[in-house]
Amino acid sequence: MADLTFLDVGRAAYGPTLRLQERLVAEVKASGPERAYLVLVEHSPPVITLGRGADAANVVAPPAVLEAEGVEIHKASRGGDVTYHGPGQLVGYPILRLDLHGRDVHRYLRDLEEVLIRLLARFGVEAGRSEGQTGVWVGRRKVAAIGVAIRRWVTYHGFALNVCPDLGHFGLIVPCGIRGKGVTSLEKLLGRPVSVAEVKVPLVECMVEVFGFAGARAGEASP
Repeated sequence: MADLTFLDVGRAAYGPTLRLQERLVAEVKASGPERAYLVLVEHSPPVITLGRGADAANVVAPPAVLEAEGVEIHKASRGGDVTYHGPGQLVGYPILRLDLHGRDVHRYLRDLEEVLIRLLARFGVEAGRSEGQTGVWVGRRKVAAIGVAIRRWVTYHGFALNVCPDLGHFGLIVPCGIRGKGVTSLEKLLGRPVSVAEVKVPLVECMVEVFGFAGARAGEASP
């Protein structure tokens, strides 16, 4: 199995990061199985994304409020409903050949959940799944959202882990279209400050473990 190349782009806007994903998807398609990437980013300015199956009514804040908060809105080609991304949230976009991992989208989603469950366990947090609801949960609160897209068996989009975001911004939407449940963050669960930087290396390690990559190496790219 190939190494996983991770690209840490720091804080970046949604649009340029999407274009970076598209370039990497094209590269992985052309190069074959030896290429696999994980893009790590905090989206700034913050953004609300609407997946293919999104109900626009799940954006509950009026445009004037979104403008005042500096929150963009973008349609996304991933599955799922409405999500929020912003500073303090670590977003991971795996670009890999799913045909090397069973050509099973359901399994891929469960593997991404497993990556995040193992990561949170390293911080002493017992997280799990909620039947019928993709993502990672601690009790009735979601700590990580997942929404993927696949183009000719190459994956893009991915997951968003709440490390230390402004949780108030989730009140601008009905997160993932799920009512009656809340959201939380690693910082809130631990009751102490946690930086996104603390989470990146163990996240990459968990990605290597779950997907069976030979190892990981840093790459260079800018959105």
